[in-house]
Amino acid sequence: MTNLAHYDIVGSFLRPAELKQARAEFKEGKLSKNDLRALEDKLITDLVAKQKEVGLQAVTDGEFRRGFWHLDFLENLNGVEGYHPQAYNQQFQGTNAPAYNVRVVDKLSFNFDHPFLKDFSFLKEVAGPEVLAKATIPAPTMLYRQEVLANDGTSKLSEVYPDLNDFYHDLAKTYSDAIQAFYALGCRYLQFDDTNWAFLVDEHKRADLKAKGIDPVEATKISRQIINEALANKPSDLTVTTHVCRGNHASSWLFSGGYDQIAPDLFATDYDGYFLEFDDERAGGFAPLKYVPAGKRVVLGLVTSKRPQLEAPAELKARIKEASQYVDLADLALSTQCGFASTETGNKLTEADQWAKLKLVVSTAKEVWG
Repeated sequence: MTNLAHYDIVGSFLRPAELKQARAEFKEGKLSKNDLRALEDKLITDLVAKQKEVGLQAVTDGEFRRGFWHLDFLENLNGVEGYHPQAYNQQFQGTNAPAYNVRVVDKLSFNFDHPFLKDFSFLKEVAGPEVLAKATIPAPTMLYRQEVLANDGTSKLSEVYPDLNDFYHDLAKTYSDAIQAFYALGCRYLQFDDTNWAFLVDEHKRADLKAKGIDPVEATKISRQIINEALANKPSDLTVTTHVCRGNHASSWLFSGGYDQIAPDLFATDYDGYFLEFDDERAGGFAPLKYVPAGKRVVLGLVTSKRPQLEAPAELKARIKEASQYVDLADLALSTQCGFASTETGNKLTEADQWAKLKLVVSTAKEVWG
């Protein structure tokens, strides 16, 4: 596993107003694809420089080329299509995400011309040799959740995969191939973003699953199975982590619940590390961390990306100390609980607030770990 710093980032950054305007003009046909990409290249280059200036040792492209943290990747897999549902079930607290989704329409496989590969190559070039270029993609379990657990009646999965075990295997193989494709381009730090685990801890969602005849305990084990099959052939010098997300759109959220019910299976996945949200009471306590195997990295998401107010360093240090009762301090790290813009809308804070949050993460971590 790559030797990572004790401070890190989840991945997404607030989109500059210039980029939002350009993307709007592109959708209206007023700006060419090449002109949009040229602007994205410039803004990503600027963003990487700012990340280095803050002191980050792993940098991302801020997801500046995406509209959604997950859909842009998933709809470019073979066998998946994007579509506009009549009713969209991603109802955040106080707001809704834009009505767009994906579904499986044919046998799954990885698209080796996937646009994210070109995007990563650009990031690696501008990152240079002194920092890690970090790629972020949605976890395979996002398609499992979408098609099986949260099926809203628009799924065509049963037509393509009458046997769900075939779906699980093809999904894992698709991601296994994706891992190899990123690795071949020089990627040594890859993150799977995943709201499925948070879906499975939410008591309301668990009740919904039971009402549909789905056992949430079994669903948790299937999630572990898919992920571990996807990671089975991971190169030894590639770090793959996961971010367990509770929903992040316009400073709102989707799911609540502690990690207790999923911890044995979540921490039995073959990831090298786990980004866990602990920025408010919805996440519960640190006790489930007792299931984390020794040597695995746990990145504590104690600094919220949803609000501009800065956390007190003393409070952050106290919570890190509390978490160290369950995971060795050497295996802990600090980050924001999520990115700043999982959708291009972005959270309700300014770019200045965003950088202040990251400076707080870095400075606090250096005080704790040196």
